[in-house]
Amino acid sequence: MQTEITRLLGIKYPIIQGGMAWVAEHHLAAAVSEAGGLGLIGAASAPAEWVREQIRAARKLTDKPFGVNIMLMSPYAADVAKVIVEEGVQVVTTGAGSPGKYMEMWKEAGVKVIPVVASVALAKRMERAGADAIVAEGCESGGHVGESTTMTLVPQVVPVIAAGGIGDGRGIAAAFMLGAKAVQMGTAFVVTEEAQVHQNYKDKILKASDIDTRVTGRTTGHPVRALRNEMTKKYLKMEQEGAPFEELELMTLGGLRKAVVDGDVKTGSVMSGQIAGLVNEQMSCQALIQKLVRETDALIGTLNLYETEA
Repeated sequence: MQTEITRLLGIKYPIIQGGMAWVAEHHLAAAVSEAGGLGLIGAASAPAEWVREQIRAARKLTDKPFGVNIMLMSPYAADVAKVIVEEGVQVVTTGAGSPGKYMEMWKEAGVKVIPVVASVALAKRMERAGADAIVAEGCESGGHVGESTTMTLVPQVVPVIAAGGIGDGRGIAAAFMLGAKAVQMGTAFVVTEEAQVHQNYKDKILKASDIDTRVTGRTTGHPVRALRNEMTKKYLKMEQEGAPFEELELMTLGGLRKAVVDGDVKTGSVMSGQIAGLVNEQMSCQALIQKLVRETDALIGTLNLYETEA
């Protein structure tokens, strides 16, 4: 399963774990990398020293490449950008902004820069900025979403890393047929044994059906996909009634931590992709990646879609 992306990142399989806030910490990132994919530590809005500690902790668990996802709107983004260089991180994925002002520093340090985008226009902008690759994320994904689906977005951005709505080998095969050279997956990794996530959160995903996600915040310009619960029901009702932005934002403040850490899946924000209906088994990262590889290979292994010219 070698592609341009596996060679670029020095990984065995073209499978990247999403840098999910509060979920993607060193245990999960290291386990994914050990299994042959690319694990990511999600910096989210955490201070730079926390990110440094996570990087060092991951190195104790794996000698394989792993990366850091940096949310560029974070007040600590500039400090985290420097930590990535100081700690010799090989790969950084970015979201919520443009990595332009850090690009020179990262490039000089040999860091591979991969922005996550939700539109063709943003993909072109990131390419001009010097990105090494692009993650094109469809609106089927969990958390903050755009408007385009994976099926429509990926073919317009190729070659690319596809994300959104991918949960098994069929999804990976479909992404490759669309021209992707790797996939990024989030929800499927949330329920793995190594993910340091409250079991209530995992169970909520494992029991979810195809109709169980909701998108809140469309009217505020900050749409977020999560599993339906008391919070999403109340939010959508208030949104429909024209509640002010500040009031809506206050309702979700700390909601993801509440769900991931405290296990409050009623009033917390249980971010999840639409693929949750297909995620019904808890296993190790090693077992999940091997399953994904077997399923994908059975579908497209003979089609010569993996190996391409360097």
